[in-house]
Amino acid sequence: MNLTIRPFRPEDLPEITAIWNEVVQDGAAFPQEEFLTPETAGAFFAAQTHTAVAESPETGTICGLYILHPNNVGRCGHLCNASYAVRSQSRGLHIGERLVLDSLAQGRLHGFRIMQFNAVVASNLHARHLYERLGFVPLGIIPQGFRRKDGQYEDICPYYRVL
Repeated sequence: MNLTIRPFRPEDLPEITAIWNEVVQDGAAFPQEEFLTPETAGAFFAAQTHTAVAESPETGTICGLYILHPNNVGRCGHLCNASYAVRSQSRGLHIGERLVLDSLAQGRLHGFRIMQFNAVVASNLHARHLYERLGFVPLGIIPQGFRRKDGQYEDICPYYRVL
């Protein structure tokens, strides 16, 4: 699929908010439970170190996005974190891989040295396989670290990669 990965623009907010909220609604990958609103989305995405979208140049449709931000502060401020969201109709088209690769490059450009994922849900096998293929190192398992939408608990698997 032909895609352009570019920084988000204010006019993207309705589409990226809908994509973000779709992942929150699924309740299987993001820890967030609250939906972004038209009032909160702009500030949320603008507050990140970098927010990017994957756009189809043929249709102008946004297929996915990511946010990049520090994972911690002070002496650990060189570690970054990212979250990825792909529109459900666009999953399985390797858009996530393009987003991850761009976030790694942006992390380096913004002076980060390590990318760390704190809470990859154990059953999110597509993401886990992608991260491992791209050189992320699994750090173990945190038993029952994620509460699913149905109230059940599931393990999470932290990852890191040197940038």
